[in-house]
Order: sequence, then C-alpha cells, then structure tokens
Amino acid sequence: MTKRGLVRELVSIAGRDAVVHRPEELLTYECDGYTLARATPDVVVHVGNAAHVQDIVKLCAREKIPFYPRGLGTGLSGGCTPVGSGQWSVVSGQHAARDVARVACQPVEVSACGRTGSKLPVAPGGGGVVIALNRMDRILEIDLRNRIAVVEPGVINLALTEAVQGDGYFFAPDPASQQACSIGGNIAENSGGPHCLKYGVTANHVLGVELVLPTGQVVQLGGKTEDAPGYDLVRLVIGSEGTLGIVTKAIVRLLRAPQGVRTMLAIFNTVRDAGQAVSDIIAAGIIPVALEMMDKLVVGAVEAAYGFGFPLDAEVVLIVELDGLEAGLDEGMRRAREICQNNRVREIRMARTVQERLLLWTSRKGAFGAIGRLSPSFCTQDGTVPRTKLPEVLEKIAAIAEKHGVRIANVFHAGDGNLHPLILFDDRDEEQVRRVPGIGGEILQACVALGGTITGEHGIGSEKIEYMPLIFDEPDLSAMRELKRIFDPGGICNPGKVLPPELEAARA
Repeated sequence: MTKRGLVRELVSIAGRDAVVHRPEELLTYECDGYTLARATPDVVVHVGNAAHVQDIVKLCAREKIPFYPRGLGTGLSGGCTPVGSGQWSVVSGQHAARDVARVACQPVEVSACGRTGSKLPVAPGGGGVVIALNRMDRILEIDLRNRIAVVEPGVINLALTEAVQGDGYFFAPDPASQQACSIGGNIAENSGGPHCLKYGVTANHVLGVELVLPTGQVVQLGGKTEDAPGYDLVRLVIGSEGTLGIVTKAIVRLLRAPQGVRTMLAIFNTVRDAGQAVSDIIAAGIIPVALEMMDKLVVGAVEAAYGFGFPLDAEVVLIVELDGLEAGLDEGMRRAREICQNNRVREIRMARTVQERLLLWTSRKGAFGAIGRLSPSFCTQDGTVPRTKLPEVLEKIAAIAEKHGVRIANVFHAGDGNLHPLILFDDRDEEQVRRVPGIGGEILQACVALGGTITGEHGIGSEKIEYMPLIFDEPDLSAMRELKRIFDPGGICNPGKVLPPELEAARA
C-alpha cells in the first residue's frame, strides 16, 4: 500500500480533519516528554471513538503496518515514539539498521525543530501510524453510589477529580503532570504520583478496561464489580505501555475525599538526615499520604518560580502530608514532627491555610517546569531504591554528576524510594546531548546495585530497553516476549518498546 492509499483509507475511517500526514505537521509527534529520541510517523490519526480505533487497527493488521497509541504526549520514556520501520519515513537523516535497544543514545544528522543539521538522537526506522487518543476525552458515567466512573482514555487525570470533588470524591492517582496527562496514559505506564505512598498506583484504582487487541478484536477485561473471575488480565494490561493493545474505555474507582489534611514542610541541612527521617516515619507505623523531597537545586528553581518562601541555603526539604479522619491527625503529625526533630531537622513549617498547602503543592508539582530556570534542557530519570537506601543513592548520583561535570537536580517520592534525578544539559551542545543517556544509565545501574530497579512510574519505553537485562535474565525476557506474541502475533502494536531484541543464541 502506498502512503497516499493509506491516508485515503484513514480519512474514510476517521474523517479528513482527523488525519495528519504533512511532514511539517508530523514533527509535533516525533517524541513525547523524552526528547532525546525522535522519530517521525508516516501518519497520525486523531480518533474520535472506539470504532475508529478498531477499524484503524484492522487496517494496520491487514497491511502489516506498525501502530503506536499516543495519549497527550507527556510520557517520559519514549513510550509513544514511532520506532518501527516505516515505508515512507519523512525524517531526513540516517536511519541505520541498529537494534532498537540502542535507540535512546544514537545521535544522527537530522532536520528537526528548526535546527537543520543539529545532532539530535533519532530512533531507527520511524514511520507507521500514530493513533492519537486525545479526542476521546469523555467521562461516560459517574456512579457515586458504587464509587466508580467510566471514562475514555483521553480524559485528563485532574478533570475526573474536578468532576466529582463537589460531591466529596476524588480520583487518587495524581502524577505531577496530572493537569496535562491522560488516564489512558496513566494506565499504560501504571503511573503513581506524590500521593501513591498511601493510595497506591493506577493499578489499584482500575476495575476494568475495554481493549482493542492488535488483531482488531475488542475485548472487555474486568468490570464494575470487584474480583472478576478468571485471569487478572486487567493488571496485565496496566503498565504494559501500550504494547498489548489500545485501551478505549476504563472503569475506575472513586474515593471519598479525606475528612482532614495536615501538611508540613521540614527543612534539613543534609540529605542523610532527611532520608533517615523518612525511614523512621514509616518504621513508626505512620503512613503519610505523601513524603516528597526536593534538593537545593530544585528548591532554588521552584522558589524563583512560585515564591513559596523556601530557604535557599537548605540542602533538602521534605514535604510530609497526612490525611484521613480528623481524629488522630494532629497526634500523627506531632509524632512525625518529633521524628524529624530527632533527625536534626533545621526548621519545621506547618501549612496553616488551604492556600498555603495549595501553593506548596503547586511548587512541588511544578518543579519540572521550574527547572527551565536552571537549564535549557533536562532529562528525567526514574530509578527506584528501597527507601532506606535514599542517602546512599543520592551520594552516588552526586558522584556521577561530579564525574561527568554536569548538574543533576533531585525531586522525588521519598516515601517509596522513587527517584527523579534531572540531568541538566543544553540540547544545542552536541557533546552534552551525546553524554546524557550514558549518565542516565549510570544512575539506573546505581539503583539496581542498591537493590532497586530501573523505573518506578515512567515506564521502560524505548529509553530503558538496554537496561532490562540488569533486572531480568534471558528466560524471564523470553517469557515476556512469548506473552507479547500471544496478544500481538504480527508484532505491530507499539513495537520497539519495553522488551529488548531476542538474543541470537536464545533463538538458536
């Protein structure tokens, strides 16, 4: 099939205004929030309903064209970057036949973002069809008596909470990007957020999904009731990063808003003291809804952006938040304060008004955006360690930064050890761009060496494929590939993500 023929069929399915195929327009879709790997699709289709998705997937299956589900493009691991081999790729430059496992760190000459000839890494291949789900943004049902909602995948995370908060309910998963990310994307990555310490990640709040399989078949997994019989395929799909099919509908839990909230900012002179305070709070049986940490670099950036009143000379600040029934909240916060004092806290500030609490959380959730005040570009890593290892891993990250002569800022979910080291660089500097993926890899290796893993909530995508063997041996990976083949026998559903290529020895 020619590209012209493909575009014509896609227009017949979704309408002319839904199909994007001009080279200059396609550049918008060459990456997600992980900008170090770029590849341009052949066509983008903004679907309006599940029938569109099904018909497009059937077309791709018939013609053996790779397709890539895309939400709102806020992912941070290249999860929707089109790395398959397209027939009519429009990105100028070299598309060497490399393993997709090396996709994140291969600079080649390209013309992108108005920088002709700049050396930005480009995924091998490009091409294929991006199925954009952002127009499927309806809340289909809200059932407060049963505390569930039925939503399409393009619904913005925060929009669901806003729709029910007047009745005293909320949707618990709250990634820092919740004002922009979609629930479908949250399901793909099994996203968490600052409050996942108490409430859990996305998998804890999804009861069922409607899924279009890579063959075009539509299946319903799970449902509106708890503990659906049969294999728990809902949990299999959540966190599969769009490699097993496309979610077109989700049944999610709604929770009652807590009766009370207490929020504290604890200021420390050393990371080790703050890390020990985190461990001691959990060990004492206190389960905060959030334990968030920001280092000196991040504090400086968010203070310049939001003017909360952070002390610029502090090495690290810790946000401690408790919620639940009013009875016991003050006692729980008193014990948390005492633990911080036992760990040489420099200063403790309580958020005394709703406005103070909201500004504090605006500062924390806006931290990534504020980093633009420190550097033209940054790359966000996503390793995880046991919380008791936080001081050690932060020391290792500091050593990695010194070794490579770069700045690395840290903002992270201290309660569950999910790190977000931000590697600061200038994407106009070819040498800096070349070194960033390797620096990120050293951070991931440090996390694994301390008993952790290579992602907490951002996923593997195309960025971390080469590090999967750090935590899985070849039989493990082979079992995952076999599972992928069962769902996607043609290998066309978001290829080049999560699983590294099979070793020749394993195929022999």
